[in-house]
Parts: sequence; structure tokens; C-alpha cells
Amino acid sequence: MSASRSGVWSGNAPPPTATCAFARISFRGREALFFVYVATLVIPQEVTVIPLFLIMKDIGWIDSYQALIVPPAFTAFGTFLLRQFFRGIPRELEDAARLDGASRPVILTRIMLPLARPALGALAVFTFIGYWNSFLWPLIVINSAEKATVPLGLDMFVTQTVERWNLLAAASLIAAAPSLLLVIALQRSFVRGIVIAGFGGR
Repeated sequence: MSASRSGVWSGNAPPPTATCAFARISFRGREALFFVYVATLVIPQEVTVIPLFLIMKDIGWIDSYQALIVPPAFTAFGTFLLRQFFRGIPRELEDAARLDGASRPVILTRIMLPLARPALGALAVFTFIGYWNSFLWPLIVINSAEKATVPLGLDMFVTQTVERWNLLAAASLIAAAPSLLLVIALQRSFVRGIVIAGFGGR
């Protein structure tokens, strides 16, 4: 992958401070640490569900919204995406802000994040669609029908209706509507974020 532009924040990434540090702050072992962090993307979800389930059980989060939100919220994909974007921002902007007395948190919140809106929009679309369609993890940690996600609801729908495919097709269309509406609403940010983050084939 080209290291032209990218960065990370939003639903499946660590805080923007960590992402910006990988792109803008030089420290010993930065590239090795980033490589190890991104290498976690190759670990299949099936390998991690049992340890995560045991952790959720120990802290009492089984069958809760916290178990649905917190574990998937921190993955390396967002870090990889936004890091490339942050590396493409001219350092002169950062240097000028430092001359004006701005601290690193101020530079991050006042300069970096506003410039990163297209990449954050693309990441938001990827994150929402990925979690909206997630099946395995909700199947393991959710026991009650009230907290079931849409894929679990569709699976229950098949059982309850004895596989009436016409009703299942209608339910699937309704379930796909939020993702479709989100892509339409964020189309410009999504396309621009993909291009400037290095996924546009350049």
C-alpha cells in the first residue's frame, strides 16, 4: 500500500491521538509497533471470540449493549486508513501552528481532525456497514431477543416463519435500507476519503 494519505478514528479505531502519533511523531520503534498493530488484521475473528467472551463474562457484560459496542470498537483498520491520510497533510501547517503556540492536542483538534473529515466519513461508512452486518459476535454474546441485532433478527425470522423466502426477502431489503441511505448521504465524503486515503488505485 502506498503511504500517501490516510489516518484513523471513529468506530473501529483507537483515539485519534494514537493514530496521529503513528503518522506525525517520530519515536524509536514506531514502524515496528505499527506493523505489529496492523498485523492483528490477519487474525480471524473466530480465533478471538472465545477469549473475548470469557472477558465479557468476567466483567458481567454478557447480553449487554457494551459487549456489542466496546470489543469491535478498537481495531487496526481505522488506524491504517487514517495514518495514511495524516501522513499526507503538509508539515508546514503543523509547524505554523507550533509557532503560534498551539499544543499537540490543539493541533489535533483544530487542524488535523477538520482536514480529516473525508477520511473519517469513509471510515464511518466502512465501520457502520461492517457492524450492521455482523453476525458471529452478536450471536455469541446476546441471549435476549430485545438486544438482537438485525442479522440475528433475520436468522430468527427464518426459523419463526418456516423459511418463507418472500417474507425474508422483504425483511432483508428493509434491513439493507440504513446502509444504503448512509452511503447515499455520505457519498461525496466516502469517495473523496477513499481516493485521498490511498485506496483509489493511484
